Amino acid sequence: MLLNKGFAYGAKDALSCIFSLSGTCLSEAEIDLFKNANPFGFILFQRNCENPKQVKSLINSLKELVGRDCPILIDQEGGRVQRFKPPYWREYKPMRFFGDAYKSNPCSALEDLRFETLRIAGDLVEAGVNVNCSPVLDLFFKGAHDIIGDRAFSDDPKEVARLGLSVCRNFLNSGITPIIKHIPGHGRAHDDSHLELPYVFADIEDLYVTDFAPFRDIAASDIGKEVWAMSAHIVYEKIDNELPVSLSSVAIDNVIRKNIGFEGVLICDDLDMKALDKYGSLSEKANKALGAGCDLALYCAGEVDKMKELAQNLPNLSAKTLKRLEKINVFDDMAV
Repeated sequence: MLLNKGFAYGAKDALSCIFSLSGTCLSEAEIDLFKNANPFGFILFQRNCENPKQVKSLINSLKELVGRDCPILIDQEGGRVQRFKPPYWREYKPMRFFGDAYKSNPCSALEDLRFETLRIAGDLVEAGVNVNCSPVLDLFFKGAHDIIGDRAFSDDPKEVARLGLSVCRNFLNSGITPIIKHIPGHGRAHDDSHLELPYVFADIEDLYVTDFAPFRDIAASDIGKEVWAMSAHIVYEKIDNELPVSLSSVAIDNVIRKNIGFEGVLICDDLDMKALDKYGSLSEKANKALGAGCDLALYCAGEVDKMKELAQNLPNLSAKTLKRLEKINVFDDMAV
C-alpha cells in the first residue's frame, strides 16, 4: 500500500508554472531565478539528462532550491518520446506495440505493458522524477499528422482507455503521477502543434464518442482524481472556433471539466509551441491559459530571460489548484 500526499505541502506561495533548464547543470542565473521565483516544479528534457548520477544530483539541487519535494516532470513515454536514453537507460517500446498485441491477446498485452510501465517507473524513481507526461490517450487516425502516430495505443477508444488505465495505475503504485495527454484529443489533427495551430472540424457528437472517450473513462475511474492532464493546443471549430483548448474557458469548462468529468490538475502544453504564436507574449499566453482554467502553465525552452518574464507576471497557485493538490489518498496495489 502506498500513501500519495500530492504536492501541496509547502507550495502555497509557489508560482503557477513549471520551469525548464538549459543544460545538465544549473547556471548561476538559473539558481538565482529558481530560488527567488519559486516555480511549482520543473520539467527535464534530453538536454538535461547525461547519466543517472548527474540527473539525480540535478534533481536534488532543484528540490533544495525551492525547499520542498516539488514536481519533477519528464516525457518518458517509450518509443520515439523518451528523455532517458541508452546507453545509461533502457530503450522502451512505443505504445502502439501494446495496442496491437491487445487485439489478439488482451491479458498477455496487459501483463507485458505492466512490466514495461514498472521498468520505466523504476528508472524515474531512481532518478528522483515524480511526474511522467504519459500515457498518451489520443486515438490513432489514419491520414492524420504523424506527431501522434505510434505514440497512440490504438484507433479504438475502449482499447486506449483500458491500456491507458493500466499505465496510470502502475505509475501511481510506483509513486509517479501520470499526466494523460493531450486532452481532449490530438489524434485527428492534421498539423503538428509544435509548428503550427491545428484545427479540428469534426462534429461534437463524433468527438464525444471517439476522441473524448478515453479521457472520460480515466476521469470516471477509481484513480481519476489522482492523475493530471495536459491540454491540447488545438482549435475545435464546433466548440470554440477562435481559441485553442489550452486558452479556451469554453473548452475547459464545458468539455474537459463537465463532459469528460476531469477533476484533477490540468497543465497546458508547452507555451513556446508555434501553435500559440498569435496569442500574445509568453506571459500573456500563460495568463490566458490560467485564466481559461488551466492550473499550471508549462514552459519548456529553458531560456532564463523568458522565465524571468513569467516570474514577474504570473500569479501563485490558485486556491482551486491547491485544493486539487491537497488530496491525501491511500490506495492498494492495483491490478492491471
